[in-house]
Amino acid sequence: MSQTNPNGLRKRYVHVVAFALTASAGLGFTGCGGGQGPHEAKMSADGMVAQSAPDSFNKQNAESYSAIVENEYRSPLVEPRSTFSADVNTASYSNVRRFINEGKLPPKDAVLLAEFVNYFPYQYPAPAGNDPVSLTLDIAPCPWKTEHKLARIGVHAKDLSPDDMPARNFVFLIDTSGSMAASNRLPLVKESLILLVNRLTDKDRVTIVTYAGEAGLKLPTTPGSRKQVIRDVVSSLNTGGGTNGEGGIKLAYEMARRSFIEGGANRVILCTDGDFNVGVSNQSDLRQLIEKERASGVFLSVLGFGMGNYKDDRLKELANYGNGQHAYIDTIAEGRKVFVEQGGGLVCVAKDVKFQVDFNPAKVNAYRLIGYENRILKQEDFKNDAKDAGDMGSGHTVTALYEIVPAGVKIDLPDVDPVKYQKPAQTKGNASEWLTVKMRYKQPDSEQSKEQSAALKGAGAASGGEDFRFASAVIEFGLILRDSKFKGDANFDHVLERARGAMTFDPNGHRKEFIELVQKARNLSTSNVRE
Repeated sequence: MSQTNPNGLRKRYVHVVAFALTASAGLGFTGCGGGQGPHEAKMSADGMVAQSAPDSFNKQNAESYSAIVENEYRSPLVEPRSTFSADVNTASYSNVRRFINEGKLPPKDAVLLAEFVNYFPYQYPAPAGNDPVSLTLDIAPCPWKTEHKLARIGVHAKDLSPDDMPARNFVFLIDTSGSMAASNRLPLVKESLILLVNRLTDKDRVTIVTYAGEAGLKLPTTPGSRKQVIRDVVSSLNTGGGTNGEGGIKLAYEMARRSFIEGGANRVILCTDGDFNVGVSNQSDLRQLIEKERASGVFLSVLGFGMGNYKDDRLKELANYGNGQHAYIDTIAEGRKVFVEQGGGLVCVAKDVKFQVDFNPAKVNAYRLIGYENRILKQEDFKNDAKDAGDMGSGHTVTALYEIVPAGVKIDLPDVDPVKYQKPAQTKGNASEWLTVKMRYKQPDSEQSKEQSAALKGAGAASGGEDFRFASAVIEFGLILRDSKFKGDANFDHVLERARGAMTFDPNGHRKEFIELVQKARNLSTSNVRE
């Protein structure tokens, strides 16, 4: 069965037992999260789980995406707190851009709203003192449901200057299997990595490991100043054979430990389309392997390449459990963004960043966290320093938005009986406070968290500042592409109007490109072209 909405986007449903998107990799609908465990797919009353890809996609395309069940509205009288992990992944946006540039609307489960909004940098204040991160809060009317509010949490990780940048120990783990032969796979990997090599210094170290049928050491640990040697090895790589992901990951971590730099940034950078078919291919086993290895202090970044065989769900989970980030590189311009514009992000400045938000029932009738479905934490996880969460690199920004139903605005919520043995918590303190955000983080070399907190007060601006308006436009675009039941009055024209009015800060042209992408998606929606 299918439904078509006014924007021309089609909604599909398949039974939860169907694994057509992931069967080729031996996977089910496995969730992703920075150490918070698997995501449990939720069913509607008719026993169905929302999926986006039509039958033609399942038959012709081996790509796989985890099923997303959007966060529902919650009453602060029933659930007064919301807890989640930071997310600096950006793969969803660049992957969706690839679909649209090919003339197709993406599968709805390829659209992760947190990765959309966090693709773009924002002008949050820099951290003060010894804190590696800053915390900013603001609120304004919700553009797609004007009787609601949008509350924004903004975090900025400190930018390390070249002089302050620690020595970096990078192990390039490159998939050279037969599936990487296409021009947008290994050739693009090589072009992108050379951009990073060109920025290395003598204090940096590079090792190159490849894997196909077998894993191999192509370049032993080499000073970053020997750029031509490193470039020559990268350029000489060719494809062929199976995909021994297990052997490659094990060898890469072994080499990273051998060349470990105390006080430096030690990281494995995995470049692949995610098609592991030799050795340990079970996702749970790979996750446990990476969880074990991260205890050595070596982090993992996962860069996805290619199309038609791209395993988004698998790569995202490996990055999250490896204390790293997941990006998708579809063009050399995206390679430049990852390795040049945001190259400092490969150096962690704050790890296990997580948030706990307390809502004031005197001001808030209901709230909904937009996105971050695969980053939800239990309330008791917040102060548990053993609980893994998201990491932030130099210059990273993280943005999270809550849609808030103000007190007095009606909303249908499931009825819950009053508690028998406890009285409802009474509102204390400033009655103008909407919510209070607590943020915990660790220094990269510490296992003990520190905490910041801030309260959000006042009515907020009529429409928010430029950064706020642009972030809300990105979210609204994602709601349309997902055909979200929470999209309200969202439409492409509103997205374009707001984004065009928020172009003052666009240092690398990503906001301009966003506007062009929305225009393409609007045109595609009229002809209902869905991958």
